[in-house]
Amino acid sequence: MIDRSGIRFLFLAPAGVSLLLGLYAAAALLGFDVPPLADRLAASHGALMVFGFVGTLIVLERAVAIKMWWAFFAPALLGLGSLLVLAPLPIWIGRTAIAVGALGLLLIYRSIWRRQAMTAIAIQFLGGVNLLVAAILWLANVPVAHLIPAFSAFLVLTIAGERLELARLSLRGTHPGRALLWASLTLTGCVSLALCVPAFGYPLFGLALLCVVSWLFLHDVARRTLGSVGLPRYMAACLLSGYAWLVVAGVIWLVGGAATSGPTYDAVIHAVLLGFTLSMIMAHAPVILPAVLRRPLPYRPIMYLPVVLLHASLVLRVLFGDARGLPHLLQLGGSLSITALLLFIVIAGASAVLGPVRQGKPARPVQRDRS
Repeated sequence: MIDRSGIRFLFLAPAGVSLLLGLYAAAALLGFDVPPLADRLAASHGALMVFGFVGTLIVLERAVAIKMWWAFFAPALLGLGSLLVLAPLPIWIGRTAIAVGALGLLLIYRSIWRRQAMTAIAIQFLGGVNLLVAAILWLANVPVAHLIPAFSAFLVLTIAGERLELARLSLRGTHPGRALLWASLTLTGCVSLALCVPAFGYPLFGLALLCVVSWLFLHDVARRTLGSVGLPRYMAACLLSGYAWLVVAGVIWLVGGAATSGPTYDAVIHAVLLGFTLSMIMAHAPVILPAVLRRPLPYRPIMYLPVVLLHASLVLRVLFGDARGLPHLLQLGGSLSITALLLFIVIAGASAVLGPVRQGKPARPVQRDRS
């Protein structure tokens, strides 16, 4: 009989394949000498990382949380659909599966809302709406470059809702999180503006994003746990550094406007999809993966290594390669980002295999001579 953790691992397998294919596409797009890249993989690089990798992880965690058998169809369709997009089949098949999987996420949130109606769930639901919008637009052959605001809103609002859940006990007032909810609604509305009226929509989207990030900086418990030790401090460092990259993206959109190609586009998508999203994954992996797989993933200080490498790589890529037009630094930064993610996977896997960190035996008290 297969245990539940083994079954859940099967749901993670498409996410892992999507990640590896996405990294392969990234290496090819950076100009490295790799075997020829299929046209579909090159065109689906960003969508593969959001739908197939990050989306599957997030939706699987939600499915595990509500403990309903039907909920697992959502992550399965997202992961499988992402792989079907690359298969020699009509492309609408895979994209339709992704759209249905995104719809499944909204049904999951509806079930959670029935159990406990909270502002935090409403914000996460808005994130799911943006995922569904992106999936439907992709099914309608809208280019991936124009879906970045929707992708960003999905990722940001999912995390913002989770962080509000943790911060609500320390918030004052009768409606904790109301300001974040209004900022989230504005951000979602600006996704439509960015699609329909790019000249106005993108700057407003950037401004709304900065409002969301400002709330997180002011109220997230990570500000307090940064002064602690161990896992809480590690998570806080990842979260706050991820928020910093959202500020970079928000400023780029606010000042630069619509960005669908060129260095500005490269800078903004990697500030969000790498600087923010991967920081969130690295932060929550020791907590989320054990909840999903029922296997411990102990924190170890060496986990800081890929985090530092990730942010250093983005400084090279975004602030020097893109901003100053230095392609060799862009390529170096991109390669280091790939290395950082692979290194984190290796370290996390080794930590899971090694098991919990053993605490040293307490030293015996020294007997003082009372004579």
